[in-house]
Amino acid sequence: MGGVLDPQGPIGAAERLILINATVVMLAVILPVIVLTLGFAWWFRAGNARARYLPDWEYSGPVELVVWSIPALVVIFVGGMAWISTHDLDPGKPLASDNKPIEIQVVALDWKWLFIYPEHGVASVNRLPVPAGTPLHFSITSAGVMNSFFVPQLGSQIYAMGGMATRLVLQADKPGTFTGLSAQYSGAGFSDMRFEVVALEPAAFEDWVRRARAGGGTLDAVEYTRLVRPSSAVPPATFGAVAPNLFQTAIHLTVR
Repeated sequence: MGGVLDPQGPIGAAERLILINATVVMLAVILPVIVLTLGFAWWFRAGNARARYLPDWEYSGPVELVVWSIPALVVIFVGGMAWISTHDLDPGKPLASDNKPIEIQVVALDWKWLFIYPEHGVASVNRLPVPAGTPLHFSITSAGVMNSFFVPQLGSQIYAMGGMATRLVLQADKPGTFTGLSAQYSGAGFSDMRFEVVALEPAAFEDWVRRARAGGGTLDAVEYTRLVRPSSAVPPATFGAVAPNLFQTAIHLTVR
């Protein structure tokens, strides 16, 4: 299974770059410290008559400069990098694209995922077909306890919380199948709370929408009530029609 080091979209690629940069900066400090530690231990060994032990000194400007300047530079560099990337990778920040974004509403259930495509009037359970090369605008909520929506190869984990909707923008650069999951423990069926993100060519995605509509089934209040009941290892399913404002209803139903 691919992970965060095998990104398949612009957000995932940017996050991998941050990990690599931070690791390089840390290694620039850690490796010299390891080498110097071993060097000091070897030079000041008991059998080295040339090593001089000079403990009687109070202040050294060069030593103080090194001791304080290097950590300060590391903190400034890493902090600046984190500040810039935090704003560039804001979860809800739109991506620059020539393609019109697609809106997807996500409801975390016990223990499965419901995906609603309001512009297409269809829905899917535990399977998320999307068009490749198109920004994906997610609105995410939970029908119960807190969960975490995460597709490692696309990037940006974000929480799903009852009574509110969080925003997330992702994109798959090319066709492929990627694993999505919940990164927040939510009970007995947590380990089965996984789904497939299937990135398709735009024409293939439109064909999937047509087949979903033709397949029938309506996701209305009654069917949603059935879905909300706890169940795990639920096979993927589609609905050819969705009741209006069902996502907003799902948000309000968690407010007691």
